[in-house]
Amino acid sequence: MKNKFALLLSLLLLGIAGPACAESLTVAVAANVKYAFDDLQDAFRKESGIDIKPIFSSSGKITAQVKSGAPYDVFLSADMEYPKALHREGFAAAAPKIYGYGSLVVWTMNDYDLRNWPALMGSAGVNKIAIPNPKLAPYGREALKALRYLKVYEAVEAKLVYGESVGQTNQYIHSRAADIGFTAKSVVVSPEMKGQGKWVDVPRDAYEPIAQGVVILKHGRETNAAAAAKFYDFLASAKARAIFQQYGYLLP
Repeated sequence: MKNKFALLLSLLLLGIAGPACAESLTVAVAANVKYAFDDLQDAFRKESGIDIKPIFSSSGKITAQVKSGAPYDVFLSADMEYPKALHREGFAAAAPKIYGYGSLVVWTMNDYDLRNWPALMGSAGVNKIAIPNPKLAPYGREALKALRYLKVYEAVEAKLVYGESVGQTNQYIHSRAADIGFTAKSVVVSPEMKGQGKWVDVPRDAYEPIAQGVVILKHGRETNAAAAAKFYDFLASAKARAIFQQYGYLLP
């Protein structure tokens, strides 16, 4: 009887300890990837059994956090410059690689005619234009380039309201706190946002292609190397590439 009780207790303890010992990763993710990342996370968990804790923010803010010691294992940036800087300064295990090219769109909840959106933004009918902070978010940086390329920056400069990230900019647009704004195509084609408001692509020649890079960070290499490497490799798999493509990213 005692042996049976001991065996039952051991099995119960194993059952309790099992999930607690499961591998997990902390992945810092640029805000434009949020919707696609839900699908990536699910697909990776099913394939590997590894759980991911995502941290969403602007690429600039994530970079500053990594430099301050944030215990992130992998970083999916909205550009290549931030992960290159982390590698150059010793915070990343290797040079970044491109996982996708992001596209820029103009989005509004209002019933505007977007066929000539640059002129619309400069008109009296638009008071606030949301844009990710160009000092922190690559999508904001490229949106400013587009406004200058299309020769409307001076007409709209006073109307610009800056979100800390693509995520906060989306909130401004979706809540109508801003009349119109710039965001990532991955947002407006997501199942959560599809069909909400109106959007149009920003012309490709108005901004630089937004090459988005991934790196395994120093913390990941030192504390979670195997799981970090699995996720890094997964992002180049056919399954992950199909997800990125579904969310409007161009593939490398």
